[in-house]
Amino acid sequence: MRTVVIRAKAPLRISFAGGGTDVPPYCDERGGAVLSATIDKYAYASVLPNLTDIIEVNSLDFDIVAKYNCAEELDYSGKLSLVKAVLKNLSVSKGCQVYLHSDAPPGSGLGSSSTLVVAMIGAIIEWQNIAMDNYEIAEKAIRIERKELGIAGGYQDQYSACFGGFNFIEFYKDMVVVNPLRIPDYLMNELEYNLVLCYTGGIRLSANIIEDQIKNYENKDVDSVAAMDELKDIAYAMKSQLLRGNLHNFGRLLHYGWENKKKMSSKITNPKIDELYAEALKAGALGGKLLGAGGGGYLLLYCPNEKKFKVSERMEAMGGQVISWGFDLSGMQKWNLNAGKGENEKFYKREHPNEYTA
Repeated sequence: MRTVVIRAKAPLRISFAGGGTDVPPYCDERGGAVLSATIDKYAYASVLPNLTDIIEVNSLDFDIVAKYNCAEELDYSGKLSLVKAVLKNLSVSKGCQVYLHSDAPPGSGLGSSSTLVVAMIGAIIEWQNIAMDNYEIAEKAIRIERKELGIAGGYQDQYSACFGGFNFIEFYKDMVVVNPLRIPDYLMNELEYNLVLCYTGGIRLSANIIEDQIKNYENKDVDSVAAMDELKDIAYAMKSQLLRGNLHNFGRLLHYGWENKKKMSSKITNPKIDELYAEALKAGALGGKLLGAGGGGYLLLYCPNEKKFKVSERMEAMGGQVISWGFDLSGMQKWNLNAGKGENEKFYKREHPNEYTA
């Protein structure tokens, strides 16, 4: 009889401005700033403890099953290196089954890889009864991805997934400050109404784009450095416009941000994306940007008034896929279905009758 199921989910995010300034060495030397919000698309992790000495990991998105002996030293070669790094860093030494899946694939621009790491950490610390606050969970995820595995990237995804909601996040060499923004419901609903999220296809490896961005910064490429400085300024400006309720100005600033982001690396856009974006502007969008590092994934567009429907129709006609979504103000959540505890036992028996014997 299975008695315990631990789950966690963490929200994916859309980044409005400042993406790229959260990547070292820029943020270490000049300070970075990002404006982002989480949405109702999630990464999920489930842990089902058992009495064996085997850890079985099931990646449902990629149909991969991997098994590790609790006594073996996990190395990071092969597949599921992120998963192995989480297990190793949290000293998982008991048998269990782990199930992982996400509402968006890696490379979509919604921060799915980092968000999955946050969800997995959440489930494991719930299982092991480890106390960690949101800052500590984000820092642990960053240490695993950026330090332990050496994956190039920024820091915003981990903090967004942990805290949830609208956040203005500032990045310094030895400190990160998450500033939660209190957006009135009417304003949040209107912003959501005016935004279009369009999948462009072309899943890309963001690390490759970020490595090119880092190289341009380290080589002191004048255009790249100036563009990153401008992106940071635009993040502050967009925060101000959002808090004042000036949504059309907010949408226009999306455009200025995208124009500057393209200067950071030649790999950020391509002719297909440029054509999609140009047609969106012709159809009435005030501005937009590719989410994440660039190169593919999701295109975010701000469309005033009733232009949203015309823009959406045009994107679909050109091969884009407009998806339904909404804001989600909650960060990473974790819960424990312990079948030995009152109402949880009744719930679990009802939902999983085949796992109980008479």
